[in-house]
Order: sequence, then structure tokens, then C-alpha cells
Amino acid sequence: MISNNENKVILEIKNLSVGKKLKNKDIKIIDDLSLSVRENEIVGIAGESGCGKSMLCKAILGILPGKIEILSGSIKFDGKEIDSTRKLKDIRGSEINMIFQEPVSALHPLKKVGKQIGESLKLHSNLNSKEIKEKVIETMVSVGINDAEKRYNQYPHQLSGGLCQRVVIAMAIINKPKLLIADEPTTALDVTVQARVLNLIKKLQETTGTSVIFISHDLAVLSQLANRINVMYCGQIVEENLKKEIFKNPYHPYTKDLIKAIPEIDKKDLQAIKGSVPLPEDYPSLCKYKDRCQEKFAKCDKEKPCLYAKESGKIRCLKYE
Repeated sequence: MISNNENKVILEIKNLSVGKKLKNKDIKIIDDLSLSVRENEIVGIAGESGCGKSMLCKAILGILPGKIEILSGSIKFDGKEIDSTRKLKDIRGSEINMIFQEPVSALHPLKKVGKQIGESLKLHSNLNSKEIKEKVIETMVSVGINDAEKRYNQYPHQLSGGLCQRVVIAMAIINKPKLLIADEPTTALDVTVQARVLNLIKKLQETTGTSVIFISHDLAVLSQLANRINVMYCGQIVEENLKKEIFKNPYHPYTKDLIKAIPEIDKKDLQAIKGSVPLPEDYPSLCKYKDRCQEKFAKCDKEKPCLYAKESGKIRCLKYE
């Protein structure tokens, strides 16, 4: 994994807000979020379910559901602003691709997996049918699918969960995208298969140079993969820093609570975070973590925190104003 601050920024998100427009007010699921990803790096995004992580992915890819839309801000990919559906169609599946959370639901149950892997090649290349099949089998082998020629003609229900996830990864990387978004791709897998998938993504990143956004509710997973981590809560980045700094010296109370909640062999009790993530319409107007925070003080009831610079990272907390 390359961690070089001089590398070119491949994805730049500035002041992004995503949500619903209502008569009285906008409901923001993503609230004034800024984030960047450089070439050849893996950026982790951590946070509980309901913090807006998956919605951020869908905003990048232009696949927001229903009446959800980008309210303000910009998304730049490879130096150019993504500002139309047409441009997204040109780069989605070729230059940006995604590994979805549930591999089985991401696959068509009535299509052979080989054909599904090859679909994006049909759209984004001039290869003929024979060349597409050869490229698909080559990619299946590269992601560790044994008996690739046999698996090519099988249906998703004939494969294990781990193999289905490898098929989804093969679909995502076959066009060698510049940016790969992995949305909790190991959630439904057992620990052994999870470790294999993490090692596979890390190896692919190292060999192809693809930049990766890896999303997880589990900081322990990100500790194995990412070199920079963004901690997300209620649609905002509350802390951003190098992985080693996040674990060595976390600043934001939410980051500290997430680390305390990581299961470890020598821990007698799992320290769960009190309360739950509120719905977007109930997001607090000031500090969004205030109602669950064990470190809040009088100022938290009066002022809204910004992202403050702190050594190598940034923290959204009034303690570091």
C-alpha cells in the first residue's frame, strides 16, 4: 500500500450535502461533508449503521434512491466535476466501481456468473465474445476463484457466500477502475472468509494501484486495511487522521467510543456505546454526538463545532477549537 501525500487527488468531495427537499426545510442525510482520496491509497470510512456511509457511496456513483438528491457541494473525480448523469454513465463501471455489501443480492439469480462479470466489458470495451470470456476467466483466477472455467457457467445459488463475494469483486475490478468503493463487503461473511477477502482487496490495490474507499462499521477491520481513516457520524466527518494516529491517540469522543467497543480477547466486558444514531430528521442542530457524549461540557449546548486541525488530522469537537 502506498501512502504518499504527494500523490494526485483522484476523488475530491467538498461541502457535500445530500438529502430531501421539503417545504419547510431540507432533511440532510449527508451534511457539509468534505473528503479526499489520493492515487494508490486505501481510505477507510468508519461509523455505526445509519451514519450515512452507504448514502455517501451512492452520491459518488450517482445512484441516489427515490427523492434523495445532492442539495449542495461538489464531487470531483480525476480533476473533473461530476455534474451530469451522462458523465457518470461514462465512468461508472469503468473508472469507478463498487463492491456491494450483500454479494448474493448484487448478483442476478438467473444469469451465469461469468456472463455477469463480463457485462461491463461489453459496455466499456471493444472486445469480442471470445476475448471477453478469456478476460473474465483471467479475472476470476486473479481473485482466487478455483476452477474458474467451471464456475463461469454456474449460477449464484451454486456458489458459497465467499465465492459470490469474489465474483462481485471480479465484476468491480475487471475494467481496472481508478477508484474502487467497497461498502462493508465482509459484513455477511464468517471470520475466515472475511480475512481472505480483506487480503484480496489489499493485494489487488497493491498490484493494480487502484484507489480504494473501504466502508465499515468495524474499526478493527479498517485497522487491517486502511492507511487513513475518516470517522463518520450523522452525515458528518467527525475525525480524520492516519490509521496509526486514530488508534494510538484518538481525539473525538465518538472515535474513542468506537475503539472501546472493539472486541478483544483480553477484554472482560464489551463497552457498547450508549444510545443509538438518530434519524436524519432528528439530527441535533449543534454537535450531533452531544446527546451520547461522555465528555460534553457547557459550550456544547451553545455552539456548533467545525472541523479543527489537530496535528496530522482534523477533529469536529469544541474541545479542540
